[in-house]
Amino acid sequence: MSSEPETLSPAQKAAMRRSFQGGRAALSRRTLLRASTGGALAAGGALALTGCGIPPAGRTETVSSQDHSDKEKRVTFSNWTEYMDVDDSGKRRPTLDAFRERTGITVKYTEDINDNVEFFGKVKPQLAAGQDTGRDLINVTDWLAARLIRFGWVQKLDASNLPHAYANLSQQFRSPDWDPGRAYSYPWTGIPAVIAYNRKALDGLEVRSLSDLLDEPKLKGRVSLLSEMRDTMGLALLDMGKDPGKVTDDDFDAAIARVQKAVDKGQVRRFTGNDYTSDLSKGDIAACVAWAGDVVQLQADNPDIDFVVPDSGYMIASDNLLIPNKARHKRNAERLIDYYYEPGPAARLAAYINYVCPVDGVRAELAKIDPGAAENPLIIPDKEMASKSHSFRSLSSKEETAYEEKFAKLAGA
Repeated sequence: MSSEPETLSPAQKAAMRRSFQGGRAALSRRTLLRASTGGALAAGGALALTGCGIPPAGRTETVSSQDHSDKEKRVTFSNWTEYMDVDDSGKRRPTLDAFRERTGITVKYTEDINDNVEFFGKVKPQLAAGQDTGRDLINVTDWLAARLIRFGWVQKLDASNLPHAYANLSQQFRSPDWDPGRAYSYPWTGIPAVIAYNRKALDGLEVRSLSDLLDEPKLKGRVSLLSEMRDTMGLALLDMGKDPGKVTDDDFDAAIARVQKAVDKGQVRRFTGNDYTSDLSKGDIAACVAWAGDVVQLQADNPDIDFVVPDSGYMIASDNLLIPNKARHKRNAERLIDYYYEPGPAARLAAYINYVCPVDGVRAELAKIDPGAAENPLIIPDKEMASKSHSFRSLSSKEETAYEEKFAKLAGA
């Protein structure tokens, strides 16, 4: 049996620093440029994961505890900032209030997840010791969700408490390789990486694929790629006819070589986190690999900003709800998960956060709130767009180290 390393490799640490500074870990949940946790906190989070004594990669048994849901009508939910609907006063959370009024369950809602690694460092000591974290429900990005499931630190969900979630989960999110059949997790939202462009800056030039970004002479020096390895290299693999969900070392090396040619000839201006948004809006960057949430926000202010989904497909990640071991209110947490898979609450949430909604059947409800959002495929993908989504397969620690090292060299990080 292989084991997770006790420490992260330099390449993994560098990738996390890039993510903290401007990548997906710092990605705005609603506001365009939400501040990340900052250098000190990011460094502390990396250290927390670096020497945390992670157990072997093989699954251990999850540790449940007596469920107090019947007697204690409450649930404690840890989430990211700007990731829950609020009213105009900024003081009330309408969907959470409606859940309490319907069920009698009070939600202690805390915005205490600023980045995945920092949060992992916060809860790791209790989880490793088989203790209650004080949280019944958490929301973390797919790679961390995969680790928590692999370590046996989250509880298996009871499908009988999740009828709406089971029925309404979109097909594209149903069976990630790290949680087949969604036995331990349900997605809160999807985070797509697509190709965005400034129509005015293109001046009549058509952009349809990553090859256009990498090869079109008229775009030389006016292209940016994301500093998140899975997003940029996933799109490169798709462009070459390879499946990121089944990527081999040879596939990855070929994709690195493909992008390296574009870098060497000066085609790529730089590799960025979400700081590409300003350059794209101004037209200094004509086309780029972009996160859909940023595109939605940019389009609201600049009619020249648009996007394209390549025929070869696009990459998508997800943030996911899980119930930690020893949670006191498991059934209450499952009821809250299920509530957000009802079309009404799901639509109200999607209208606020503007990311891909993983719930089927919300379009009509969303149209009552925001007709534009209901027709935006970056929020409600149609069947064609949903069929083009791809996820990068789970990597072993050895693979992740090797891939991140190669990507860091490519990106000049």
